Amino acid sequence: MPENPAKARRDELVAMYHEVHECRKCPLGSVRANAVFGMGNADADLMFVGEAPGAEEDRQGKPFVGRAGKLLDELLAEIGMERRRDAWICNILKCRPPGNRDPQPEEIEACKPYLMRQVQLIEPRVICTLGNFATKLLTGSSTGITRVRGRPQEREVAGLPVTLYPLFHPAAALRTPAVLEQLRQDFVGIPELVRRERHEADEPDLAMAGTPGPPDLSQLDLFAG
Repeated sequence: MPENPAKARRDELVAMYHEVHECRKCPLGSVRANAVFGMGNADADLMFVGEAPGAEEDRQGKPFVGRAGKLLDELLAEIGMERRRDAWICNILKCRPPGNRDPQPEEIEACKPYLMRQVQLIEPRVICTLGNFATKLLTGSSTGITRVRGRPQEREVAGLPVTLYPLFHPAAALRTPAVLEQLRQDFVGIPELVRRERHEADEPDLAMAGTPGPPDLSQLDLFAG
């Protein structure tokens, strides 16, 4: 075990960040302006996974910085959260599909290992899947977002037990007022869900009572610029 696990994890994330920026595993790597790795608190218990970068994300190299990102920040603020402090935000695809078209299966397959490794390194307790593509990928189910939104699911992702919390994508909420209202209602449940999962994970094992635990990892705030 590394002497400084937080530093080792940060080093691996930084290495993967550079790997993603050099990636040409699918044709998107040759047509995008910037790869979009992810941003936020790499020690967060909460992760948001979207679909793919849009035009503004492609320009800046950061996730959710367009209109949908502004709405995401507003919804987080309404529940007392902030992306840099409380969450890690990323997408399935790290490169923008031309014209913001839907991700293709071969593109998802090429990018999936990066997302799985991000989950393994950040170790979130709650993953909010934004929209159909992220929800179907991480649940392993073909059931659409309309039927499962706002319903927590206990799943295993990248070998780790997590609670998935499917949500409408903010971009869909911008187009439809009724979807925005449902998304706002579902966001209200996030803080309690995170608190519950944190409490369950931190409950002491009676067999280990009195045994000192490992030191707390220092907060990592990567690529939040």
